[in-house]
Amino acid sequence: MKIVVATNNQGKLTELRALLPSNQTLLTLGDVDLGSPDETGDTFEANALIKARAAATTGFTAIADDSGLVVDALSGQPGVWSSRYAGGNATDADNNQKLLEALAEIPDEERTARFTSVVALVTPDGREFTATGSVEGRIGHVERGSGGFGYDPLLIVEDENAVEYCGRTMAELTLDEKNRVSHRARAYRALMDVLHDAGFKFDMTENGTETIER
Repeated sequence: MKIVVATNNQGKLTELRALLPSNQTLLTLGDVDLGSPDETGDTFEANALIKARAAATTGFTAIADDSGLVVDALSGQPGVWSSRYAGGNATDADNNQKLLEALAEIPDEERTARFTSVVALVTPDGREFTATGSVEGRIGHVERGSGGFGYDPLLIVEDENAVEYCGRTMAELTLDEKNRVSHRARAYRALMDVLHDAGFKFDMTENGTETIER
């Protein structure tokens, strides 16, 4: 079975290969000659569905997620604008720098934040499923760690359901560790439950599923 993952982000694709069915062929938007649709939604769910619906026009089952950083002291920013917080062509470094500047005067106890992800699966016949995951943390004052991408070097894990990783940034976790606790991993695992309830057949493994079919 081929699944189109609505992204060209290689960092995200690396994570998803460990979360999605290991015997499936994952295709990127580039692999199917499809451009990225405009993310015009004002919620993570809306944007995930926009991307998944567009990718499903290829005739394959499509999966997309929209994820971002929600900072309490910034009234939820950068939120759905996380990847373009510092502008349309912003790099991770640009976004991280802008975030640090925005929080420069904010004390530690008020730097609470979370990564949130909504994943959407759309089948070629138009069935749609979504699920949500998040991981709680706090924004540090400097970047730490070399793993991951985006704001990973700045979010220090402070999550009661991931106590063994608390005090480390998401970028300081190995890929295996991140895939156990990240917002995206939690969203994809929640999606497996949604699909199961909808009658899809799949076999769970430690890192994901072996089959998804109905």
